[in-house]
Amino acid sequence: MRRTAVLDVGAHSAALTVVRRPPRGARPPRTRDAADPGLWEIVATRKVRLKLNRMLTDDGRLSERGVASVQRAVARALKAAPARRPPLAFATSVIRDAPNREEIIARVAAATGTRLQVLPALEEARLAYVAARRWSGATGRPLLVLDIGGGTVEIAYGTGHQPLLAMCLPLGARQVTRRWLPEGAASARRLRQVREELRRALAEPPGLPAVAPGTRVLACSKTFAQLARLARTGGGTRLDLPGLRAAAGLLATTKVSRRGELPGISRHRAEQSLAGALVAEALMNACRAREVEICPWSTREGLLLEHLGLHHL
Repeated sequence: MRRTAVLDVGAHSAALTVVRRPPRGARPPRTRDAADPGLWEIVATRKVRLKLNRMLTDDGRLSERGVASVQRAVARALKAAPARRPPLAFATSVIRDAPNREEIIARVAAATGTRLQVLPALEEARLAYVAARRWSGATGRPLLVLDIGGGTVEIAYGTGHQPLLAMCLPLGARQVTRRWLPEGAASARRLRQVREELRRALAEPPGLPAVAPGTRVLACSKTFAQLARLARTGGGTRLDLPGLRAAAGLLATTKVSRRGELPGISRHRAEQSLAGALVAEALMNACRAREVEICPWSTREGLLLEHLGLHHL
């Protein structure tokens, strides 16, 4: 069976996933990440941690230390890749938005033989929608997909296997942390100020979709998934506004050094977890979504689905 690999390089990791399609008539074992267990079987994964959010200069360039760490991480992750078949390799906003991104891509290619794609933000939004639609198994029903990354927020809406609308806003958790929450913890006054800034920012874009009756809302990001586990709503599979506000309040009064001890919050995302909660809250309010379902698939799975021709329901 042919194997396909996808390599996702972001601020926190270089993650390789290798899948294979089952023989005709065979069904791979069901996993918690697959709504349809007949799509593929995950045969190998490798994740190498990165801390690129701490290696950015004031103008957003990745430092020399950061570039070297990407080279090493990609080389280590690729050890799990299939021989003779280059992976589908892409980098997210931390590299896409860096002024020295061409240097980063060239140096990684020279060191590893793999050239990272830099997907436009709207393409990330489209692929996240494709993945969420396929994961949900729903046809014809309106679907709103929300994805909070480090640099940007992606929003997509549609009724078919491709979105009717895709948007990208520079309100990622890393960006909001650097802009409005550099101190980490925040007072009640500071929280009000940041909430107001986010409300104004989300009021500006024309055409922001609003949830209508019958619309299913899926949240596709580590940010939403960790907040759902912290809020403990729906066993971590759902997140509602009251639970989200409670989670934001807890994060605001917890030192950054201790946030990684909270349920669901990973240490490497602790610094930007409060910003992520405030962005999630503002986004749900702006789209009039009282609750979201957590979808474990996003851009990476959308890329795999289209590469394997599995994106149609």
